[in-house]
Amino acid sequence: MVTRKFAIAKQLGGKKVITDKGETIGRLSDIEIDEMNGDLETFVIELNKESSFARGIAKGSDTVSVPFKAVSAVSDVVVVEESTLQ
Repeated sequence: MVTRKFAIAKQLGGKKVITDKGETIGRLSDIEIDEMNGDLETFVIELNKESSFARGIAKGSDTVSVPFKAVSAVSDVVVVEESTLQ
């Protein structure tokens, strides 16, 4: 079962991340997983410095962490609720 979870995580790496309002903020860089139960906890997003929204939240960082509960959809892109990035 653990192997399956890591396979899914590998498939998600590098996916484009957009807000629920449609703005591209970057790409999925890493996923933090609870080692005890295997639950997804946090998505780490490498920010696209060209995005006006990303520039506003970057505060000198190249990445932002988003709790998994803020992810509303995963398909060709990862959609996160913009309100969680404020």
